[in-house]
Amino acid sequence: MSERPGGADGDRDRLHELGYEQELARTLSLADVVIYGLIYMVPLAPVAVFGVVYNMSAGAVASVYVVAAIAMLFSAVSYKEMAVRFPVAGSVYSYVRMGSNRFLGFVSGWAILLDYLLLPALLCVFAASAMTGVVSWVPAWVWVVIFVAATALINIMGISVTATMNKIFLYIQLVVLAVFLVWAAVLILQGRAHLSLSPFVPADGGSWSLILGAVPVAALSYIGFDAISTLNEEAEGGGRTVSKATMIVLYQVTALFVVQVFVAGILVPTGTEFADGDSVNNAFYNVVGTAMADWFKTVLLLTAALIAIFANTIASNATSSRLVFSMARDGQLPKFLSRVSDRHQVPLNAMIFIAVLSVGVGILGVEQSGLLITLVTFGAITAYILLHISVFTHFAVRGRSRGVFVHWVSPILGAGLLLVALWNANSDAKIVGSCWLLIGLGVAAYFKLTGRALGGSDA
Repeated sequence: MSERPGGADGDRDRLHELGYEQELARTLSLADVVIYGLIYMVPLAPVAVFGVVYNMSAGAVASVYVVAAIAMLFSAVSYKEMAVRFPVAGSVYSYVRMGSNRFLGFVSGWAILLDYLLLPALLCVFAASAMTGVVSWVPAWVWVVIFVAATALINIMGISVTATMNKIFLYIQLVVLAVFLVWAAVLILQGRAHLSLSPFVPADGGSWSLILGAVPVAALSYIGFDAISTLNEEAEGGGRTVSKATMIVLYQVTALFVVQVFVAGILVPTGTEFADGDSVNNAFYNVVGTAMADWFKTVLLLTAALIAIFANTIASNATSSRLVFSMARDGQLPKFLSRVSDRHQVPLNAMIFIAVLSVGVGILGVEQSGLLITLVTFGAITAYILLHISVFTHFAVRGRSRGVFVHWVSPILGAGLLLVALWNANSDAKIVGSCWLLIGLGVAAYFKLTGRALGGSDA
């Protein structure tokens, strides 16, 4: 592949070659993109699903996050490669369409829509659940509306405002996480907690297959490097910047996730199984309150609800709206969703659409967080599998690449691990997710029969 000019002009020229014009504001540095990825993946992400993962894995929470990280590593490599080759905002939708064909591109976009359309609502459900534990007299649905409205407003103000807010929210989370880890170390030194490998081993002779069954839930915490790829048209340096940021973020959050669930795991009394409902949803907070102090439990809860999840919802709204914008721009969704605001250069109509949908799904899903979690990861994992297939098709088969690991071994292993995780996912999620994919195939068939194209020109 020939060298292309660098800088803003090179990014604009490459975008034009792929059939698009520069419409979004290209203002984000590498640091901005890394911070965006960290905020989207949330340094405190395991807190919200700790109880669910602990129960599903019989206590082997640390092993679950290690296995999920390995599975996501291969996906991150595939995203990195495609970000450089196809520096457009559509993430996996654009990568699969350009790397393989338009039909698979549409299917991958439809699959990841299940993730991107539901994730903002799921995050608001997490935040609402946490806030009802502090302010019980306010109904959860009210918190959902408040969080959706606030995050939509910040995003509409422009990507620069979002980037500034991200930095503030990230620093707060890291400080609280540091206090948690230092406090746990003090407890260990005082003999009030004990180091052990229990967070890596299923309790009471539990099957190691339980770990694979919990991976799709833990994978929710790792879903984020795909969000980084939606910033391809807003990052200075385009695909080169996104490629670097993808790997930096994955390495950083893997360390953060494994360490915090390991520490929380050793604080849980042996043989514990969290009851369904508030007990499992607030397991991490309750463990902290028991082992440390009630006031720090409140600090952690407020940080997770008002800072971490709120910040993640901002990033999720931004990411989801850019996927909707990309698919609408290609004619895969109603055209009005591709409108970019003149003042702030953001996909305004797509943002409003995501906000309205989040309110509806969030209110209905307040009592169904477990199903929402697995549905979100079902869509993401399905799309990631198609991404691996496209990397192998584009680079290994068509290009006869000599990059043995990144273009041959990595996509094959990545797709294989994700297929196993998908097979072990929640049965209800597999049924609902499969129905969603069948609807997408029906839409694709309709496009085909009516002579409607499945997107813009392939690269």
